[in-house]
Amino acid sequence: MPIADNIALAVPETREAPPRPPTQPLLGVPVALTDYERTLDWIDEAVAARSREYICVAAVHTVMASQEDPQLRQAVLGASFTVPDGQPLVWALKALGHELGDRVYGPTLMDEACARAARTGLKMYLYGGRNQGALAQLTRTLRLRHPGLKIVGGYAPPFRALTQAEEEHVARDINRSGADVVWVGIGVPKQEKWMARMRPRLTAPVLVGVGAAFDFHAGLVPQAPPRMQRLGLEWLFRLMQEPRRLWKRYARYNPLFVLGFARQYVRHRTGR
Repeated sequence: MPIADNIALAVPETREAPPRPPTQPLLGVPVALTDYERTLDWIDEAVAARSREYICVAAVHTVMASQEDPQLRQAVLGASFTVPDGQPLVWALKALGHELGDRVYGPTLMDEACARAARTGLKMYLYGGRNQGALAQLTRTLRLRHPGLKIVGGYAPPFRALTQAEEEHVARDINRSGADVVWVGIGVPKQEKWMARMRPRLTAPVLVGVGAAFDFHAGLVPQAPPRMQRLGLEWLFRLMQEPRRLWKRYARYNPLFVLGFARQYVRHRTGR
């Protein structure tokens, strides 16, 4: 999705960011006590303020990988806030005494943000996707689903680290597009590290990392049925779809999360 080189963007003056939602640490990762509506409202306020923010979307994998990857942990802790994408995180927050409704599932958050942007005029940029063809399919799908949605650019990065010249090209392309929100779909931990590294170089007020949302919305990967999602079994559905790629992740991190949170819950109860 090329952006014309003659488009210029005046860098707006940034103002104070909107107040961030309260958080509860889960195994050392602060998770926001929020929902879809409040998250979308916050994004709108951050865009209006032209402040520079980024949001992480965390499931069990993100929480546990942050224990082992210092760079990922630093990126997550540096975010404006991290929403509970995984159902087990919502259950954990409720066990610690917080009243929450649903999780803030990355694909749903992206879809609802696009629906709102089609009404309000917020401009979107898409960074991610398997290739340019998949990115074009995602763009078509979102525009058909949300008539009037302004997708002002996109880039599907290669499956390797970008060179300095490539990163500079991407930063110029995003800045020239005049995007308000950049959706980042390159998976954990790359998307969190990318947002933390690129945040100072981008004029778009909000970056949001949404993992597999690009593949889901483009129709390349099926989503778990709603019942499996409600039961916290989305991981099992995804494991059945991609067993060779995902079995080590779930076999390692799921039991570690259960054990780690059990210890946190005991300390919580003892402290009370």
